[in-house]
Amino acid sequence: MSQEKKSTACVYITTTLPYVNAEPHLGHALEFVRADIIARWKKSEGHEVFFNTGTDEHGQKLFEAAEKAGKPVKQYVDENAEHFKALLPALGISSDIHFIRTTDTHHEQAAQAFWKLVDKNGYIYKKNYKTKYCVGCEEEKTDSELVDGRCPVHTNRELEIIEEENYFFKFSAFGDKLLALYEKNPDMVVPASRLNEMREFAKRGLEDFSISRLKSKMSWGIPVPGDSEHVMYVWFDALVNYISTLGWPSDTKQFEKFWKEGTTIQYCGKDNTRFQSAMWQAMLIAAGLPSTRHIIINGFVTGDGGVKMSKSLGNVVHPQDLVREYGTDALRYFVSREIRSFEDSPFTLGRFKLAYNSELANGLGNLVSRIMKMVVSYDVAYEIPKGENPIVSAYRPLLDAFQIDNASDIIFAKIKELDGFIQKEAPFKKIKVDEAQAKKDVAFLATELYRIGEALAPFMPVTSQVICDLVQNKQTPDKPLFERKI
Repeated sequence: MSQEKKSTACVYITTTLPYVNAEPHLGHALEFVRADIIARWKKSEGHEVFFNTGTDEHGQKLFEAAEKAGKPVKQYVDENAEHFKALLPALGISSDIHFIRTTDTHHEQAAQAFWKLVDKNGYIYKKNYKTKYCVGCEEEKTDSELVDGRCPVHTNRELEIIEEENYFFKFSAFGDKLLALYEKNPDMVVPASRLNEMREFAKRGLEDFSISRLKSKMSWGIPVPGDSEHVMYVWFDALVNYISTLGWPSDTKQFEKFWKEGTTIQYCGKDNTRFQSAMWQAMLIAAGLPSTRHIIINGFVTGDGGVKMSKSLGNVVHPQDLVREYGTDALRYFVSREIRSFEDSPFTLGRFKLAYNSELANGLGNLVSRIMKMVVSYDVAYEIPKGENPIVSAYRPLLDAFQIDNASDIIFAKIKELDGFIQKEAPFKKIKVDEAQAKKDVAFLATELYRIGEALAPFMPVTSQVICDLVQNKQTPDKPLFERKI
């Protein structure tokens, strides 16, 4: 495929790390695919990319899940981590992705090194406290955050009351520092409405938060350096993965290249906004390390009635089932275009099937079949277009702004435009009365189809390659790109 390369820069892209207390669901697929689209896009623009994902494997929620399953917790997390690893190729995720587990020895050592650094800088202390705690969120809750005395996200779980001596992070010291960071980087949190939320959150005053648990009550965690009675709070441990995956602190070559000197991009769901945009950034400042450059906040994928899909509520859709029935690129299409980039979007099997039939089977697939059939039947000659692709030029600023849905819209508008051209010019009729013009029309359609194939590369890589190969080799597809579903 012909694309002009831009100037090379280093780009670091990461998803959040999902808990391994249940099977992967559509929300995970959404985050993985969108991060992969940006990773593929950056590579196509000539950048060197480090792409990270993995699994979060410590904390009370996992400890409870393992007990419920009747398995040793290490065996439990080992088995479940494999489900997430297996999902990546099923979703067409780039094969060079780095996969980190928070039970990896290097990560555990890095988390302890990070703790020591923050402690040395004076931001960790110990005190007695009492709080309401949601195990589902692995997060403390204030009364103002509760609905009828329960976490609004995990309404089926009773809150726990924690009363013990823990280590605390001096989050309260970072309000002004975070506000200055947001002011300096107005596109740090995307969309802007989420950045405004973080500004207001910081302005209200930040409260120190617990970063340890007593080992006697919750043994499944990384030991606190110098205190064998405590293990790290899961969020403090897990957030460090974003730099431990780069070799920090023992081997800093990749860290210097991608984190300090490159552009860092974090994908997460809106329930992670505070952790990624405030807590993690404060922790980085406390350690004297550079902040994340861009934090992209996805909305929720909702089920019937607008309720968020979540493992704890039991209303999840398994992406592997969709891939088996419809194919990898069909799922990638849906989460990149039909689910909007930053707002909550509904998912039902009926909506998925409708989009698949109308936009892929009857739309893109039918267009490819019609054009290539005319190419072969009429023996049409054409040159494969070279240089900058105008479709890519049109969506470049949108992908640079992480507006994946709007970028996808441009491609599918072009597909409809070619359908309209076929209907208006009717080369299948014109061939009988004006063969030269009919062949000229089909040549135009073939070269535009090639450009569509090129433009689809970050979004639907398999389909992209199939289309480009068909146009280059002047072949008709041996089977429909997307079989219509009844």
